[in-house]
Amino acid sequence: MAYDKFEVLTSTAYPLPIENVDTDQIIPARFLKATERVDFDINFFRDWRYNSDGTPKADFPLNQEKYAGSKILVGGRNFGSGSSREHAAWSVYDFGLRCVISSAFADIFKNNCLNIGVLPVQVSVAFADKLFKAIEADPKTEIRVDLPNQTVTLLATGESESFDINLYKKDNMLNGFDDIDYLKNIEEEITQFASKRPF
Repeated sequence: MAYDKFEVLTSTAYPLPIENVDTDQIIPARFLKATERVDFDINFFRDWRYNSDGTPKADFPLNQEKYAGSKILVGGRNFGSGSSREHAAWSVYDFGLRCVISSAFADIFKNNCLNIGVLPVQVSVAFADKLFKAIEADPKTEIRVDLPNQTVTLLATGESESFDINLYKKDNMLNGFDDIDYLKNIEEEITQFASKRPF
């Protein structure tokens, strides 16, 4: 599945300063029976966003109007731990987020995000704390994530930090490719290479 290209994203952010957020919290297991990729936006953090009667929890950041429309989520350390379910990354994207920033990610969740068009940006604990404090002081504070230059910047202060990313995944994000799109893009090269191979 192709997705929108990711180059430079400037957005406000949802703050979620909770450590060890696991994939069962991101998308509860009872929603994994779906045979189609539908309603993952609704069920994103379902048990944290809604009461048992289906009413939204007013104190949960993703329900608060002051953060509405943000394309970035700033999470606590060890974000995306737990099971390897790809559905967790789907729910992040389908909710409308294009970037998750944390001081540490679970590896499988991080790779799942990169495969479907969500950029996981790992920063230092100190920089993550600065982001949380800035968002708390002003919910409209903006963060700029520059993928070509691999930097994340707090626009209010100009403070910036670089982040690492696998070069193959970076190229795919810049082009809006998943792994299948990448192979289709070099199909002619593959065909030419195969034609020169002995049978």
